[in-house]
Amino acid sequence: MRLYALCDQDLLDSRGLSLEEFIEIAKGHNAEIIQYRNKNADIAFIKHQLIKIRKIFNGFLIVNDAYELIEFCDGVHVGQEDLKKIDEDVFKAVKILRSVIKKDKILGISTHNEEEVLQANEMDLNYIGLGALRNTNTKNDITAILGNKLDDIASKSKHFVAAIGGVKTDDEFLHVRYHVVGSGLIK
Repeated sequence: MRLYALCDQDLLDSRGLSLEEFIEIAKGHNAEIIQYRNKNADIAFIKHQLIKIRKIFNGFLIVNDAYELIEFCDGVHVGQEDLKKIDEDVFKAVKILRSVIKKDKILGISTHNEEEVLQANEMDLNYIGLGALRNTNTKNDITAILGNKLDDIASKSKHFVAAIGGVKTDDEFLHVRYHVVGSGLIK
């Protein structure tokens, strides 16, 4: 299994876990990618956290949504709703993002169904997150659980696929490149 660790600041805070402790746990599970997500902080705090992660983690560092901080990481991940904040037309939103972050950086978006995966096939992306696999306590707005359908939908993607939403370290899938695990790393 290839691991993409989701480092959610709200989750860290609720569990009394430091950023450094999470990174050590992720490294202990051989995480290749860490995505830092913070939906509530200002941009200066997010920048500070990215710099801290970069100092102690040698893998790929992705920031959630804060594409203006691309110089401090390797890429950006954006959810469907956040894409629509950039432009109601998700195709235009991805073009805008790509023009800001450039070709040498990673760009990924969340997808939740076959229609969004097929749309993503027409976009200049490096990967998609697909899910939710199952319910998770880190997101309140899950609209659909894919369960066993995730693998079939993933097979339709031309991009690398990361399984998202309720993924555990012992889950295995045939058509996904990475397993995005957040709270499942923290026992």
